[in-house]
Amino acid sequence: MINKDRTVRDTFVLGASAGGIEALTGILKRLPATLPATVGIVLHRSPTFVSELDRLLGRFTSLPVVEPADGDPVKPGQVYVAPRDHHMSMRDDRWRLERGPKIHFARPAVDPLFTSTAANRGKRTVGVLLSGGGSDGVLGLLAIKATGGLSIAQQPSEAQSPSMPRHAIDEDHVDAILRLEEIAALILAVAAGEPFRNGHRAGRD
Repeated sequence: MINKDRTVRDTFVLGASAGGIEALTGILKRLPATLPATVGIVLHRSPTFVSELDRLLGRFTSLPVVEPADGDPVKPGQVYVAPRDHHMSMRDDRWRLERGPKIHFARPAVDPLFTSTAANRGKRTVGVLLSGGGSDGVLGLLAIKATGGLSIAQQPSEAQSPSMPRHAIDEDHVDAILRLEEIAALILAVAAGEPFRNGHRAGRD
């Protein structure tokens, strides 16, 4: 059972790369407008191609989806997407955007969002690693686990590109390996401080 101590976890950070649009929309379309939590997203994307990712994802959810500006406050009930060519991190409950060096050959990269959110929100944080190539996000998931948060990987057999979730499963004792509909159900449960039992658990209850 996940979240058996009934901790209210109100910060969800999602990382993805190739195949990530399908994975992200599969989760977002199942979340209600009344979600009492913040969702932060990093998707590896082109630094030059104007994709309007926030508008694209916004078509699949009743939650507002925005690209934050540097220094914007982190608010519940919103989905925040890392802008192209900027790392997005959380500090002092505000979003920070930086054009630092690429990490795992990507900018934005998943690890800065995951590690900074773990430092800022601690056990209130849930990290979810979705479809994508490479191992970006694994160190971030370890940081989330170290502060008492939850670490989730998408079921690799469901992912268009299974490398990122497989690296998480192999290198981090993830709390659960779940399909997209199960990830959405987990978000709803733990945001309300409820336990969650479903899918394939890595390790023992």
